[in-house]
Amino acid sequence: MSRESATTIRAVIVDDEALSRKLLNEYLRRHQDVAVVAECANGFEAVQAVNDLAPDLLFLDIQMPKLNGFEVLELVGDDVETIFVTAYDEFALRAFEVHAIDYLLKPFSPERFAEALDQARTRLARPDKGRNRAIVAERKAGAIADRILIRDRANVHVVRPDEIDYIKAQDDYAAFVVGGRELLKQQTLSELEKQLDPERFVRIHRSHILNIDRLARLELYAKDSYVAILEDGTRLAVSRSGYSRLNERI
Repeated sequence: MSRESATTIRAVIVDDEALSRKLLNEYLRRHQDVAVVAECANGFEAVQAVNDLAPDLLFLDIQMPKLNGFEVLELVGDDVETIFVTAYDEFALRAFEVHAIDYLLKPFSPERFAEALDQARTRLARPDKGRNRAIVAERKAGAIADRILIRDRANVHVVRPDEIDYIKAQDDYAAFVVGGRELLKQQTLSELEKQLDPERFVRIHRSHILNIDRLARLELYAKDSYVAILEDGTRLAVSRSGYSRLNERI
């Protein structure tokens, strides 16, 4: 859908419940400056809509199949502003930590909805709009990730940790090497260390995290300097501290 005017807010509704999407559409029909450019029933559709349509605003549910609302934000990052629309009040603090515009708790009145939309108009008018800021999907403290989400344009790769050969730092990104291919994610190795199983993944160098299941052998490269040889022949530098950490686990 094309922009109706210079001030039209292009919105996407994301909710797995058809009745909830219908209600949001009814409320939005009262606001002539908002155009609904897509409706999505799950998080994968939402990521594709953000990529293809570049909306200004998401009305985003949290508890959904496939990808939850926080995982959607982890993937779309700074691309769009967000109003959460959910039946669960326990996520409110997390929503504002990731700079959501508002948190609408179902059921809500047209007046409460209009208030959230007014906040969206204010945010979208600011020159610093879109600072959604290095979001990582919500996990309990100390929890190990059972999957890694990586966005490649409109595609979402869901990678199991046991599929990862190693991860290397690449400018502002982490490059996940999975079966010979590289997948880029804007995240630091330090952040990833906290998410991955420390019994399986070891920071062997400031630039590498290794899945030790892929390690074939260690070779002395120079005095007090080692190189890790992977099963596929890949050679990775091992720092002194990395060698100590590796020795603790093999």
